[in-house]
Amino acid sequence: MDIKILGIGCPSCQSMLNDVNRILARNGMQARVEYVTDIERILSYGVMSTPVLVIDGQIVMTGHRGASKIEAVLKTAGKLNGMEV
Repeated sequence: MDIKILGIGCPSCQSMLNDVNRILARNGMQARVEYVTDIERILSYGVMSTPVLVIDGQIVMTGHRGASKIEAVLKTAGKLNGMEV
């Protein structure tokens, strides 16, 4: 699974990054996580606000909506990728 957090370094962006890493570790999920801060790369996704959670090239969440919602999205994506969650 390829995960990108698009953000400019604000507290919400940092929280999303921390939550993603913590959830992956707690659930034993393997993923490549990249924190994208380059504004041109962020804008290439067609978004106007951050943070944004991108899994396997698809935007799955805009705005930090809390760890429980992030966990649900990651577990769903993990199952779609054939991971045991």
